[in-house]
Amino acid sequence: MTVPSLDRKALDMRRGACPALSAPMMTGDGLLARIALIDAISAGQLAELCRLAQRHGNGILDISARGNLQARGLTEISATILDTEVRALNLPLREGLAVEAPPFAGLDETEIVDPRPVAEAIRQAARGIEGLAPKMCLVVDGHGRLRLSHLLADIRLVAVRSGESIRWKLLLGGPEATGKICGIFNEADAIATAISLLRKLAAMGNRARGRDLADGLPVNTDVPPPVSPFGRFALSNGVYAIGLGPAFGQAKAESLIMLSERTEQLGIKFLKPALDHSLLFFGTHEACKALSDFAGQNGFITSSADPRGHIAACPGSPACTSATIATHDIASEAAAECADLLDGSFKLHVTGCPKGCAHPEPSALTLCGTADGISLIGRGKAAEPPFASVSFADTNASLRRIADFVRTERREGENSAACLARLGTDRLAAAVTSGRP
Repeated sequence: MTVPSLDRKALDMRRGACPALSAPMMTGDGLLARIALIDAISAGQLAELCRLAQRHGNGILDISARGNLQARGLTEISATILDTEVRALNLPLREGLAVEAPPFAGLDETEIVDPRPVAEAIRQAARGIEGLAPKMCLVVDGHGRLRLSHLLADIRLVAVRSGESIRWKLLLGGPEATGKICGIFNEADAIATAISLLRKLAAMGNRARGRDLADGLPVNTDVPPPVSPFGRFALSNGVYAIGLGPAFGQAKAESLIMLSERTEQLGIKFLKPALDHSLLFFGTHEACKALSDFAGQNGFITSSADPRGHIAACPGSPACTSATIATHDIASEAAAECADLLDGSFKLHVTGCPKGCAHPEPSALTLCGTADGISLIGRGKAAEPPFASVSFADTNASLRRIADFVRTERREGENSAACLARLGTDRLAAAVTSGRP
């Protein structure tokens, strides 16, 4: 077999670059290729992807926060073979611009409208628009149960009711909570406006993002609280879903193959990689319950109450050359020892460097690796000034001090995020450095 060479110009390690199946990104453990899907696949297809990851990479797969599969540890030669063999599986691969819809779209009786036709219309109309930012993303949301509200989007369309009709609110930049309202349109005008905005962004250059068109627009205020994908859901037509996920979004191929084989044995026909590093499996109530029990026994997250699901951790060292800490070790210990702090009101961000790839938005509490130790940041992004710095050896002890402090100071009915905000960084710094309020 003739192996095509990999275009070195396509390899991009910049923050803001976006790896793809045909344009992998260099990391600390080799090249990383992203396998982005726009529809469900079978358990057998997931197992075959895992075998390809074993054959051509290091057998470790990520499920990203946006629900993309990522094969790690590839070489320049094996990445090109992976590209060819994945495409031979005839999967519903995303090509071009990322236009995303919630994973329950079309199966959710609570959604105002199935957003997939609008998403596909935008996807088709955007073909040929060149020069957009590599991470440019649109979200088309039918306003159902499991939404993409907390994920960043350059352009977001959210279905809303207007009397007897259905219209689309168009937002620019950020998560839904801080997006700027561009207008409310009927379906045809919403699609046309989205395409017009994409053309404007392309004309501004490949660093332009949706937020660059949002100056002076009002901030959106109608945002529901996020719903975790982990757990069981009753959908339409007697279909149920179970949301599972590997701890911190990363799994060995053999673990996912084992899960896939059990899925097939239970008669579950299809699944989707989804938001928050999850896998959603669709089947009968009995099959979903059995799969959840099996997955829980084998170390997967199966419930929104699992504290591991409330931690955003990048791959860390040694998988990433930018990382200075073993993020997953720190996160595992945090989940085991600080479960009451991790109540779901915020994502504890554990990052190997200030780029903060795992959680680009501000967090109530971030642990960021540096050359000298760990920076602790409150209510900010990983690159912002810390309220305290500790040694590598004192990382988890410092987090336990914060957890103990919050436990002592939390008011009745107050969640961890609200308590951390009320306490403020000065008092948190004192708790970290002295062990006392």
